[in-house]
Amino acid sequence: MVAPVIAAKAYAAAQAAAAPPAAGVGKPEAGPDFGQMVTSAIKDAVGQSRTAETQMAAQVQGKASLVDVVTAISSAETSLQTIISIRDQVIASYQQIMNMAI
Repeated sequence: MVAPVIAAKAYAAAQAAAAPPAAGVGKPEAGPDFGQMVTSAIKDAVGQSRTAETQMAAQVQGKASLVDVVTAISSAETSLQTIISIRDQVIASYQQIMNMAI
């Protein structure tokens, strides 16, 4: 199982990639919106899962080493944990908003 620290680091890296530029550095450029970031993360996770499946099939046929398979599976698992962490944060944020008094 991937440690929560790894998933947190991946989440922090995704936040840093989407962080706005520092104040006073001119007009801020338009970055990707949240939907694009989530779509990109999901596509990345799916791609890594497919790579892991391909590596497993190649290892069964004797064309890939076990180290490559384990590395691909670990990468896919880390991506999935990142997506799950983001989903959990979105759900928690939604619940907080719904519990606010109007």
